[in-house]
Amino acid sequence: MNVSRTALLAVACLTLPFLPMPAAGASVTSCGGHPSDFDGDGLPDLAIAAPYESVEGRSRAGAVTIMYGSGQKARLSQATPGVPGDPETGDSFGSALAVGDFDGDDCADLAVGVSEEFFGTPVPGADGNGAVQLFHGSPRGLTPGRQLSPAKRGSDRYGAALAAGDLDGDKADELVIGAPAMGTGGTVVVDGFEGRGRYQITQRGLRQRGLVTDQFGSALTTGDFDGDGKDEIAIGAPADTVRLDGQGSVTVVNPRSRRAVQYTQSSPGVKGGSEKWDAFGASLAAADFDADGRDDLAIGVPGEGLSANQRAMDYGDGMVHVRYGTGRWEAWTQRLLKGTPRYYDRFGAALATGDFNGDGDAELAIGVPGENSVQVLASARKGGLTRYGDLLIKGRGRDFGASLTALPAVGRYRTLSTARPVDGLVVAAPGTGVVTFVPGSRRPGPFPGLRPGKAHKLGSGPGLYGYAFG
Repeated sequence: MNVSRTALLAVACLTLPFLPMPAAGASVTSCGGHPSDFDGDGLPDLAIAAPYESVEGRSRAGAVTIMYGSGQKARLSQATPGVPGDPETGDSFGSALAVGDFDGDDCADLAVGVSEEFFGTPVPGADGNGAVQLFHGSPRGLTPGRQLSPAKRGSDRYGAALAAGDLDGDKADELVIGAPAMGTGGTVVVDGFEGRGRYQITQRGLRQRGLVTDQFGSALTTGDFDGDGKDEIAIGAPADTVRLDGQGSVTVVNPRSRRAVQYTQSSPGVKGGSEKWDAFGASLAAADFDADGRDDLAIGVPGEGLSANQRAMDYGDGMVHVRYGTGRWEAWTQRLLKGTPRYYDRFGAALATGDFNGDGDAELAIGVPGENSVQVLASARKGGLTRYGDLLIKGRGRDFGASLTALPAVGRYRTLSTARPVDGLVVAAPGTGVVTFVPGSRRPGPFPGLRPGKAHKLGSGPGLYGYAFG
C-alpha cells in the first residue's frame, strides 16, 4: 500500500522479541488504575512508535515498542498473534498512539493508529483507508483487542491522530480518532461514548466551512476546559482555510451538549493575526497551568513566521498560544525565552505537559526540532506559565524535539530530585531514531523553575523510532 503524502516517515528494521507477558507482572492479579501502567505492577510503561519500521520484509509496515517499567520490552505489529491482518508495505502501524482505560478495568489500554492501511487492493498514489488497533492492558501485559475502521472506506487516513479522555463521566475513557482526509476536510470519530456508540464530528456538522485540504482532526487532545469534571475535545485543523490559505484553526467541542467554539489567530484576545500557512493547531496539549481547576489549552503554530523573507508553505520560526480556562490568552515565542527564532525552527511542532519540578503544578514542554531543542516553561500557579526559570534543553540528532511526552519518574524512570516524585520528559529525534529521557527537578530560588537531571538514552531504532508516544 501507499503512504500518505502528509506523513514524514523513513525505512528500517528492529529486532526486539515479542514478549506476551512481562516477568514483573506474573504475580499481579489486578491493575491499580495508574494511567500509564499496562501490566498492573504499579510502574509506568512507555509505548514508542516506529511507523516506518520493516516487518517481515515489508518496508514501512510499522511497529511499536513497549518499554515496561519492569525492564522488559515487547514489540507489537500486525505480525503479532491475535492482531487482524498482515504487515504490508506502507501500512504505518504506529502513525499515532493513545493511552486510556477504554474498558473500565483499571488497566491502561493502548490504541495504535494504522493510518495508511488499505482494505483490499492499494490505490497507487492515494492515502490509506486507515484503521485503529486496540490492545488491552492486563496483569499479563498488553493483549490484542478489536480493530476499528470506518464502515464506508475511502482515502480517510483513519487513525492519523488519537486521543483519550472521559467525555461522558462514566469513569472509562473514550477514544477520539482523527481521520483528516475523510469527507470534506476531515472527520473526528468518538468511540465508546455512553448511549451513543460511535459517532462523527465534521466541520459541516459544526457549521464550519470545510475544504478537502483542511486536515480537520490531524491533531487532537482532551481536557476539562469548563471545570465540570468531564472532558471536552480540542480538534486541530492546521491547514484550515478559514479566510486565508492554510492559516489553521482549533475547535473545542463539548460532546455532551454538542456545542463548539472555533479559534484562529484572528480570534479576540489572540496576539498576532492569521496569515497564510501558519498551521495554527498543528499540535495541542492540555493541563491546568494556573491551578484554577480547569484545564488550559496550548496550541502549536509551527508555521508562524517571525524572521524576514518567509516563503509560502515553508516551515516557520514558530509560536505557541495558550488559552486559559478563564478565557485569557497568551503567546510564547523564542523571543520571550532562551533562544532566538530562526527560519525552520518550528517552535511548537510538539507539545507535552507534566509536573517536571515537583511543585504540584503542570509545566509546558515545547519542541523546537529545527534547532534540536526543547523549551520548558514553569508554572507560577495562579499566574499560569512564566518565563522565569524556563529551561532550554539542547539535544543531539536530527529533529530532537519532534515528539514529546511526560512519564512519571518512578522505577526505571526515577528522578534525581529530592522533592516529591515528578514527571520526566521523554524526547525523540525520529530522524535519527533516538529517544532520550530527561528527569526533572526544581531549581532553587524565589522563582519557580526547573533544572534537568542527567539525561540518558531510553532506546534507539530505525523506521522513525519515536515518531509518536503512548
